[in-house]
Amino acid sequence: MQQPTAPYPPAPQFPLTYTVEYPDRKLNRLSSAFRFVWLIPIGVIVALLTEGFNFQGGSYSWSWTVSGFLGLPILLMLLFRKKYPRWWFDWNLNLAKFLVRYQAYVCLMRDEYPSTDEEQAAFIDFPYPDATRLSRGLPLVKWFLAIPHYVVLLILHIAVAVVLILTWFAILFTGRYPRSFFDYVVGVNRWTWRVLAYAFLLTTDQYPPFSLQ
Repeated sequence: MQQPTAPYPPAPQFPLTYTVEYPDRKLNRLSSAFRFVWLIPIGVIVALLTEGFNFQGGSYSWSWTVSGFLGLPILLMLLFRKKYPRWWFDWNLNLAKFLVRYQAYVCLMRDEYPSTDEEQAAFIDFPYPDATRLSRGLPLVKWFLAIPHYVVLLILHIAVAVVLILTWFAILFTGRYPRSFFDYVVGVNRWTWRVLAYAFLLTTDQYPPFSLQ
């Protein structure tokens, strides 16, 4: 008797989680209407953190960060030492958590002002990588391998801009964030963070899926 064929094993879960709690209640219309004004103080802090640190001398300019994340030093450590210093990882993770809270506020997903250090309703997490298991040379080309994602995400983010405009009007008239719009924005942001973790934070060699889930 022929044995049934074993199913294919499930694809490994990508080592990054991103969630935002859906506000199943009426949002503050006034806060949403003037969100661009309330963003100014915290936006200054975000700009200072994500500007990056540059050393310029002569005709050379060395950028040590990618939007505030430690990128080039980690690449060099992986390439020459096969190490991912823990405190560099902690900086990247905590900066990501802060930016996710800020991102949720920008996208009208939450009323509470983004905290610089406390957990709120927007969450991101990725595990500390075992540098000995990471490829030594792959970080040199990850940014290039992720080009297909850049193209798709560009289109998706244009759609996000349209969705946010429609959401703004929806909140003003109904006080509610349409659930389908909310899930779409969360999905695009999740996809974006997976690409960042792969190509720039260098926390995983697993290629990010083309998925909003």
